[in-house]
Amino acid sequence: MNRLQTRFILAFVGVIFLVVLIPLTFSILMRSFNLVQPTPELIAALEALPDETVAQFQLFFREFIPRQIAVFIIGGGLIGLVMGIFLARSLIRPLDKLAEAARSFGSRNLSQRVQVSGSEEIVALADAFNEMAGRLEEAETLRRNLLADVAHELRTPVTVIQGNLRAILDDVYPLEKEEVARLYEQTRLLTRVIDDLRELAQAEASQLSLNMTEVDVAALVKETAVSYQPIAQTQQVELHAELLGSIPTLQADAARLRQSIHNLVDNALRHTPARGHILLEVEQVDGAVQIRVHDSGSGMTPEQISHVFDRFYRADPSRSRESGGTGLGLAIVRAIAKAHGGEVTAVSPGPNQGSTFTLTLPISA
Repeated sequence: MNRLQTRFILAFVGVIFLVVLIPLTFSILMRSFNLVQPTPELIAALEALPDETVAQFQLFFREFIPRQIAVFIIGGGLIGLVMGIFLARSLIRPLDKLAEAARSFGSRNLSQRVQVSGSEEIVALADAFNEMAGRLEEAETLRRNLLADVAHELRTPVTVIQGNLRAILDDVYPLEKEEVARLYEQTRLLTRVIDDLRELAQAEASQLSLNMTEVDVAALVKETAVSYQPIAQTQQVELHAELLGSIPTLQADAARLRQSIHNLVDNALRHTPARGHILLEVEQVDGAVQIRVHDSGSGMTPEQISHVFDRFYRADPSRSRESGGTGLGLAIVRAIAKAHGGEVTAVSPGPNQGSTFTLTLPISA
């Protein structure tokens, strides 16, 4: 039985007690003292009294006692009514405030919160409302930011395509394969942004499809290092992988996990200058497998680290979309890590001192 029910029951019992039990108790007391049915001794004593005294006694029993009973009943009813009104107001006032907040919230005032007060149940309801309001406000903020980011990110390649097509139509550029190839690259960039946004939307809605199988993480990391060797050599960056101890297999989506590792290596290559180095490490740590990507690149400030996994965020704003990617790679890594029950973190000693990204995935039972 909760406290709200208890308060209503106590109020009801109190009213019943005041209205019924007090007069009933008075009647029982009268019977206990034989005031209702007088005894022969009492009758004899009354007969010995003067007629005036007897008349006063009779008047007392005929008028005063019924009057007192009526006073008890009316007084008890009034007291119960006052208590009921006070109790009802104390119970309903927090609910009225909650209803008012809900109406305000329905009018798109997402910053609306309710004061937490009242009974245990109303406090729990207010806490749940405030929690819901906070999440909806955060979701609305993310939605607005996403729309702004998408509009900003898609505007550039669309503007480039339109400008080049207009130049071709105006005979500024000849319709040659080289120009068509540039336009094709812009369409590929658009496709990448759209695909990445779709994956992020699915992940945030917990609808990212995962094909869970036994995955050899060590082999996957070595395969990634081998596949990126030509790119690293072209950029004059040393890239190699190390396995620290025995690495168990994981229950994971191999394609998604490969995508995450590729995104981390892509990010490291974009921020590591010539004659720098990138190290991929795999290690079992406390019931999980950690994949660490160390680089000797540009590093990050604490402020940059706090935003590095945000969508469309670039630590170096001067990088173009062609050289700096879509700005969604690390956000996708975080989404895939969460979908697997893991996490991804980033640390850096500071600018120009390199960075380390760590992808942590739980070991299957």
